[in-house]
Amino acid sequence: MRVITGTARGRKLLEPRDMTVRPTTDMVKEAIFSIVQFDVPGRRVLDLFAGTGQLGIEALSRGARECVFVDSSPASVALVKKNLEICKMQAPVIRADAAQYLSGCGKFDLVFMDPPYHAGLYDRILQDVFGFDILNDGGIIIVESMRGQALPPAPSPYVPGRTYAYGKIALTTYRREQA
Repeated sequence: MRVITGTARGRKLLEPRDMTVRPTTDMVKEAIFSIVQFDVPGRRVLDLFAGTGQLGIEALSRGARECVFVDSSPASVALVKKNLEICKMQAPVIRADAAQYLSGCGKFDLVFMDPPYHAGLYDRILQDVFGFDILNDGGIIIVESMRGQALPPAPSPYVPGRTYAYGKIALTTYRREQA
């Protein structure tokens, strides 16, 4: 895993030693940043279910104003902190249950959501994101899931965007409409 571009371009990130964390593949990461390339600079980003932190680190490298990393695993939190050090970056890294964190997190412009595929968290966490209304106007959520995974509909002012397929992986976007 390497940072693709920006201030930390080429930095090699640490990977988990076991299979408890499933890092996003380079192909999917490139696709994500192709989708949001003009929505990163100067924005506040949330890397929910951060794992290795590679999505948030890539956003910071590309000019995001801030990224908050959230994961419930102590090993993942430690890994994100080490990867931030490697990239000479500073950012809040929070060990918390995603639903707990969302209840009082404030507003973001961009949210990366990549929960464990088979943990049954998609509906609950997306409903929390929508219910707590954590996106600023025009904000984007990108959800990584298994291809064919049904995701919940988005209530107004959220609207579903496209779903992109990359092999067995799907990327689904949601946007918060402008007020």
